[in-house]
Formats: sequence, C-alpha cells, structure tokens
Amino acid sequence: MSNGTSFVVPSLTKENYDNWCIRIKALLESYEAWDPVENAVDENVTSAKKKDQKALTLIHQSLDEKMFEKVVAVTTSKQAWKTLQASFKGFDRVKKVHLQTLRGEFESLRMNDSESISDYFSRVLAITNQLKRYRDDMKDDQIVGKILRSLDPRFNYIVVAIDESKDLDIMSVDELAGSLQAHKERLIKPVQELVEQALKVKLSLKDTNQGTSQRGRGRGGSRGQGQG
Repeated sequence: MSNGTSFVVPSLTKENYDNWCIRIKALLESYEAWDPVENAVDENVTSAKKKDQKALTLIHQSLDEKMFEKVVAVTTSKQAWKTLQASFKGFDRVKKVHLQTLRGEFESLRMNDSESISDYFSRVLAITNQLKRYRDDMKDDQIVGKILRSLDPRFNYIVVAIDESKDLDIMSVDELAGSLQAHKERLIKPVQELVEQALKVKLSLKDTNQGTSQRGRGRGGSRGQGQG
C-alpha cells in the first residue's frame, strides 16, 4: 500500500471460513485487488492482470499446506475463491449435521434419579460447549431454563423456590448451580440433625436399658445367695 502500512494476512481454517471471507475481502480491497475476485479479468489489460495476481498471491498466503492443495492448479483469484467456497459448502453441511445432532442431545437431556447436581451440570455444559464451538448462539437463559425443566422430580420444591426468588432471564448457569446447591444443603441440614438426634435418643435408651438390666441381675443374684 502507498502509506506503507503492513497487514497480517488472515489464516483460513475449517472453523473460521465466514470470518476469513470478511477479513480477506477487506485486505484485498485495501490493496485494490478485490475486483478480479468478483469479475472476470480482461487478459488484454496489464493492470487488471497485475491486480488478479496480487489477489491470488494474498489468498495463497492465507492458506496452510492442505488448503493450498485445493487451489494449487487454478490460475486466477476468482477461480481460487470459487474453489474454496465450494469446498467449505461441504464443511457447512457437515457442521449442520453435527449441530442438529447436538441440539437433539441437548433437548433430550434429563437428570438421572441417582445423579448429583454437579454431575448433571457437567453433562449439560459438555454439550452446550460443543454447540458454542460450532458457533451456535446458545444463551445462558436457555441453558438455565433447560436445566430447571429437566431436573429430577425430587428437586421440584427447589425449582419453585428459585423461580419465585430469582430473575431467571438474567441468571447465569454458575448462579443457578450455586442456588441449587445452597437450597439442597439448607434442606438436607435439618434432616441430618433429626437423624443425629434420633441416633442419640436410641443410644441413650440402649444405655438406660443396659443399666436397668444390670441392676436387675445384681438384685436377683443377692437374693439367691441369701436364700441358699
């Protein structure tokens, strides 16, 4: 470029084709070399052929060895662009199939009756993270809603409490996990205390019965010796 500004040529990968198109187009436009990519080049115009060669060179520089193999035989920037475009349409079809599969898995998620909250959250996040890697626009409120709808019935009272006390539209997944765990612990604590109290009473009664039994045997033994 005339002002001497240098640009980093964007690298094309299997995951960033859409963003690469935007970036490489902007770069080619800055070098006044986008026109041959869109339009047929007049072979009789030297300046047009130079622009085409510049565009093809920049496209080549953005490709790794495997990507370069796809366009090594083409001779114009327009051909190179169309070749890559056709190649990535195939990637898009594969991506759509994966997305449909993951969305189906997400919708069918249900908490198992023996599963802990943390284990279920790990399962949900494993799928949502994969969806996000495929650029699926999965928002926190969708994940929160899904988790609350798919919890085991034993958590129904906790779901009602959270629904009444929290704004689910702005609640994050981490906040939901914390709330569920906190509610569960508050409800478990009184039960544990009751169990401990019952155990203490049981042990106390056992000690009392043992003491009474021992005193009875002692009195009985004294009477028997006296009569003898």
